[in-house]
Amino acid sequence: MKVFITRAIPEVGLKLLTDAGITFELWTEKRDLTQEELINRCKQFDALLSVGGNKIDKVFLHTCPHLKIISLMSVGYDNVDVAEALQTGIPITNTPGVLSGATADTAFLLMLAVSRKAFYLHKKIIKGEWGFYEPTADLGIELNGKTLGIFGLGKIGFEMAKRCIGAYGMRVIYYNRGINEEAERVLNATRVSFDQLLQQSDVLSVHTSLTAETKDKFDLAAFNKMKRGAIFINTSRGAVHKEEDLNRALEEKLIWGAGLDVTNPEPMHADNALLQMPNVAVLPHIGSATFETRNAMAEIAAKNIIAAYRNEPLPNPVLS
Repeated sequence: MKVFITRAIPEVGLKLLTDAGITFELWTEKRDLTQEELINRCKQFDALLSVGGNKIDKVFLHTCPHLKIISLMSVGYDNVDVAEALQTGIPITNTPGVLSGATADTAFLLMLAVSRKAFYLHKKIIKGEWGFYEPTADLGIELNGKTLGIFGLGKIGFEMAKRCIGAYGMRVIYYNRGINEEAERVLNATRVSFDQLLQQSDVLSVHTSLTAETKDKFDLAAFNKMKRGAIFINTSRGAVHKEEDLNRALEEKLIWGAGLDVTNPEPMHADNALLQMPNVAVLPHIGSATFETRNAMAEIAAKNIIAAYRNEPLPNPVLS
């Protein structure tokens, strides 16, 4: 089997492929492949290990029907037409479970940074503006005993809730399509309606996948229902919130602040007004960016390919 890999990945994944007798080629240029380039490359290979947001749509799938597997080095698969892949018989796999802790750490970091205006105040030091002490200036808000609302309480949201309960004794509410019995038992979390989530959350943290239902879910109407002192956190996908509406909500002080690890588009433009706001913290989509997590993701992505090579059951198939 010959595998095309769209980014340089940790050595642990490459070694697994080599030890299994699988050859591979890495795309090493510091730019995204165009879809045409990706298709032309994949025509020469038996499998694709896709890193990043490569567009795996109907055109790609029908142009490369020979692929034995498309292994995503990610949990999310909103860039893949999964239904079409199932029709064409090309299995899609992902890397679930291993990045929950790292992504929850990022959400927790953003929550803290926003609550104390940390990024903004750091920039003031760089600009030489750390000057006269004013007791009423640059004040933040405390988190102890506040209500954490989670939109999409799965594994990452569960880890975020654990951190917030442990550090600040926060009450946890959540909005899901179904009941998370483990969260209700272990975290004493309460399932609420979407409107109740908006109205009751002091911190609202988004941990959902991007679907037609969740796209643009957090628009101006949603922000207008939130508490004026609320913090909005998104570490899932940028398209879950409408960025122009978030900007307006912050300018009009409909909410306290926002912490984003995901934006729309990505990368965020350097002149985006959000980057200059005191109560906003933005990171460049680093939710899974730890040595431990990226190694684990590369290992799982490689093992998915090895299973396909050996005609074994796939460890992590994407089914819907």
